[in-house]
Formats: sequence, structure tokens, C-alpha cells
Amino acid sequence: MIHISKRDDISFAKAWGIRIIAVLLSLVVCAVVIIALTRLNPVEVYKAIFDGAVGTKRRSWATIRDAAILLCIAVALTPAFKMRFWNIGAEGQVLMGGVLTAFFMINFAGKLPAPVLFAAMIVSSMAAGLVWGLIPAVFKAFWNTNETLFTLMLNYVAMQITTFCIVFWENPVGSNTVGIINSKSKIGWLPPLFGLTYGWNVVMILAVTLAMHIYLKYSKQGYEIAVVGESEKTARYVGISVKKVIMRTMAISGALCGLAGFILVSGSGHTISTSTAGGRGFTAIIVAWLSKFNAGAMILVSFFLVFMQKGAMQIASQFKLNENASDIITGIILFFILGSEFFINYQVKMAGKHKEG
Repeated sequence: MIHISKRDDISFAKAWGIRIIAVLLSLVVCAVVIIALTRLNPVEVYKAIFDGAVGTKRRSWATIRDAAILLCIAVALTPAFKMRFWNIGAEGQVLMGGVLTAFFMINFAGKLPAPVLFAAMIVSSMAAGLVWGLIPAVFKAFWNTNETLFTLMLNYVAMQITTFCIVFWENPVGSNTVGIINSKSKIGWLPPLFGLTYGWNVVMILAVTLAMHIYLKYSKQGYEIAVVGESEKTARYVGISVKKVIMRTMAISGALCGLAGFILVSGSGHTISTSTAGGRGFTAIIVAWLSKFNAGAMILVSFFLVFMQKGAMQIASQFKLNENASDIITGIILFFILGSEFFINYQVKMAGKHKEG
């Protein structure tokens, strides 16, 4: 009755048309769910989500800030995933970058000129993330260990190291927290750019996103990553050192996660805790896969997910609902978006009846 075949090609306009239809259908389904579960006007709920995310200038910039951080981590994961190296350790790599940033902010505030301090924070955070990404890469390259479990376990090691450091950096003593680092002097805080509090965050992350796009699409190393991801045997046959590519790519992935840790501590939260990464390392996996490793699509998906997360808080306060209500809405929309990819990649036809001769 139904014939499914893989599409050879589909136009850009048609692919995005399918995605837009999927989003519109998801909003209709969400409206039905909202009415059934809460008896609320779905339009009012949608308005509350919008207001919670971008209703004021302050909320808009908070949404942009968090979307930019999520984008940075998704971009960091992209080369590893294209290589079919399942880096589930972004949380730990971000944490290690944040710990080194906090270390310099706490111990060298007022002792180093601002440019030197920022350089030290950036370099050390990227180096920490690099090391945390390189460890599982080495084991994978030489002993073929399972990178999913290895990187996942390193997340917990990073959390324990963070907890250990907090013991020495407690402020006030006995609080078991670091508190806001250099709250009075603001030494080590990324300064405003063009009057925008999170201007440097956005500029740095957009620069990283553009650089990664160019690196993967136009560089020799980006080509090697794609070949290794398609087939390690083919890569070896054409003379590519698979071990070298695995280690180099994970070093880059980890370093960029470490940079995200720097931005979180220096440019956003100005503190360090075991929850600094806040689950972004796992959410970024969704961003990367939904975007099919396309930089432009990652910007949109990152903003959408953070938009819905911010809207959840507004729903909870305005309608006295559990924040899970917004999670249900987000889940339905994501389900339809993921489902639309099937119709983009495959063609569904009703099988006709064949006449017997």
C-alpha cells in the first residue's frame, strides 16, 4: 500500500517548506494539549513564553547570552561528531575550562595587568579542555576504548575536581560555594562591548562558529575529519593517519569546550560550581544533530531551545504551572522537527495497483 524510497535530492526551498509545515502542525498539536491539560487559552500561553524569553531588553540579552553559550558547545562538538567520535564529555571539558578561569581570577586578581590576565585565562581554559578531550582520544586511537563511556565518566571526574577546588575557594568560609568572584573589583570579568554587557560573549562565539565552518568545509584537516567519519579503512587506504586525526580533532573539540567554560565564568556567571555547565554539554548534542552540523542552523536551533527554556519560567510564574509544561511543548515541537527530516530524506508514495496481463 505504501512505498518508501530514499530521495536522491531535494531543493533547499522544499526542504525548508517541509520543516515550516512541521513546526506549524506542532503548534496546533501543542494547542490541543494545552487545552486538554490546563484548560488555558493556548494563545495566552504562547504569548507568555514569548514574553519570558524576549519580553524585555534584559530578558532578550539573557536569552542571547545563553543561546550563544549553547552554540559554542555545539560548535565544539561538531568536528568530533563528524568524525563519528561520540564526545559525551562536553560537560567535563567545560567545567575544567571554568575551573582554570576561576583559578586565575581568584589568585591573580590585581597581580597581573588586565590583558595578561585575560590571555592567561583564555589559554589555560582552552588547555584544560584540550587535555580533557585528548585523554579519551589517545585511549581510543591506541587501544580502541569506548569513547562514549570514557568521556561520560570524565564528566564525573571533572565534577569532583571542581568540588575539591571549591573547598579552598569558599567565600564566605563554610558556605561550600565560591560566590561571585571579584564582585567589587570585577577583575577578570569580560567588559561590556559597545555598551552591551554580553557583547564580547556573542562576538567571540560567532567568530568561533565562523572559523569552525571554514575549517570543516575548506581545510585539508576538515576533509580528513569527513573521510575518517565515513570510513576509517578508506582513510587509511588514502594515506590519512587515523590516530593523528582522532587526537587532533578531539584536542580542538575539548579546547573549544574549555573556551565555553571561560565565557561562562568570566563573561556570564562570574562564579564556579559543579553546575556551571548546567547540562548544556548534553543539550548541545541535540543542537548539533538537529542542525546536521550546519553552522547557520545551529544558531537557530540554539536560540529556539533557550527561548523555550526561558519561556518555561514565565509559564510557571504567570499561570502557576510546573515548568514541565513548557518541556512538553518543546518536546512536541522537537518531535515534529525530527519527524520532518524523514520526509526530507525519504519519499512516501501510495503504491498503485498493477494490472494483470
